[in-house]
Amino acid sequence: MPASATAAAAPTVPAAAMASRVLACTACHGKEGRATQEGYFPRIAGKPAGYLANQLLNFRDGRRSYPQMTYLIEHLTDDYLREMAEHFAAQDVPYPPPPAPQAPAAALEQGRRLVHQGDAARRIPACVSCHGSAMTGVAPSIPGLLGLPRDYLNSQLGAWKTGQRRAHAPDCMADIARQLTPDDVSAVSAWLAAQPVAGGGKPARTLPAAMPARCGGVAEVPVAAALSAR
Repeated sequence: MPASATAAAAPTVPAAAMASRVLACTACHGKEGRATQEGYFPRIAGKPAGYLANQLLNFRDGRRSYPQMTYLIEHLTDDYLREMAEHFAAQDVPYPPPPAPQAPAAALEQGRRLVHQGDAARRIPACVSCHGSAMTGVAPSIPGLLGLPRDYLNSQLGAWKTGQRRAHAPDCMADIARQLTPDDVSAVSAWLAAQPVAGGGKPARTLPAAMPARCGGVAEVPVAAALSAR
C-alpha cells in the first residue's frame, strides 16, 4: 500500500535507537542523509516522508532494483520503514551550492524548457506541474528534483524508460520517461543538477493547480482529468 496516507502516523522512535537503525543508510547517503552532488547516491535528508517511505517499500517489494538496498531492508516491516522515512524527512540540513553546468548552453536551455514548459505535442508535462514551482517537491509524497547528482538523475530517468524502476500504478513517471529521447534525459538532468536549491529545499504543502495525470502513491493530490470529468 502506498505510504502517503500513513507515514505521518508513524510513532516516534528514541533518537539513540534510530541512530543505530540508520547507520547502514548514512554509509552511502552521507551523514544525516545529506549526501553530496559529487557522488552518485541521492540526498534523502528533508525529502517528503511519504515519498521516502514509498521508495523503501518499492525497494523491498521489487518495484525498484538495487541489490544493496534490497538486501538491507527485505525483511523489515512497513512500520519500521516508515519510521526510518520520518527520521530522514525531519533532517533539516543546508544544501551545498550546485556544481558548474555540465552541458553546452543549448542543451541546458532544452532542459530548462522541458522542466518549465514540457512538450504538449509529445505528451510530456512540465516537471514543475507535479514537483512544484520551486522543484523542491510537495508534501507528503512528491520529491524535489534539485540538489541531486546529474548521474543519479540520468540513471533514474533511464530506469523508468526501460522498466527497471517502477512505482505504484498508475506509474506516471514511466509513461513520461518513455516519451523522452536520450538527449532530453541528458538535458533535463544537466539543467536540474546545475540549479541552486531555494528555501532550504523544503517541500511545498500543496500544488497551485491540479496535476496533469494521476500518479500512484500520491492519491491525495487533485488531478486535472479527474476534476474535468466531474
